[in-house]
Amino acid sequence: MSSGSSTSTRSPREAPADAAGSQQRSSLPTERLNQVQLVGRVAADPVTVELPSGDEVVTLRLVVERGPGARRPPSVDTIDCAAWTAKCRRTASTWVEGDVVSIEGSLRRRFWRGPQGAQSRYEVEVSAARRLKRA
Repeated sequence: MSSGSSTSTRSPREAPADAAGSQQRSSLPTERLNQVQLVGRVAADPVTVELPSGDEVVTLRLVVERGPGARRPPSVDTIDCAAWTAKCRRTASTWVEGDVVSIEGSLRRRFWRGPQGAQSRYEVEVSAARRLKRA
């Protein structure tokens, strides 16, 4: 490889080198990271559901723009979110359709048995939430 090449030869698991050539250390793990951060518009008023176990969960759908790299319509994604902790449930239950909100959490795949047998879907399990702009 020539010295003028911009192709990197480091492995994908290595931290990038700074100008002095030493590797930067990130406070986040580079393997096994499941972290989601979304900013979007609440698609409909959140719904509080009481499960047979007695647990409560607030569910909502968030409409998130794909950004300038989107190749063709639709240029938005609708993402299911679930707030399980008391603090996140209280926060999300105050939102209304059209609010612009910020959500942090983890991607989860839920499984259940339905009329057609085993089913699953992905959703974001909310760990932090706040309203950025009222509808």
